[in-house]
Amino acid sequence: MDVTDILNLGMILISLALIGVILLQVRGEGLRAFQGTSLTRTRRGLEKALFQLTIALAFLFVLVAALNVTAAR
Repeated sequence: MDVTDILNLGMILISLALIGVILLQVRGEGLRAFQGTSLTRTRRGLEKALFQLTIALAFLFVLVAALNVTAAR
């Protein structure tokens, strides 16, 4: 197994985890847009953890993709 194969497998696993985390996030702003109120909410608890995990996974995906490009050369 080559280094690029391992990085490709890592990218696949990270992307699946990223898709799962994005689908788990609650999207509650749809109906609020029709009400005309602009209430701001702070993320708390699990919602905050999922948001931070999404950012971390996206950063990790970009990092692994950059490593994959440099390893392929």
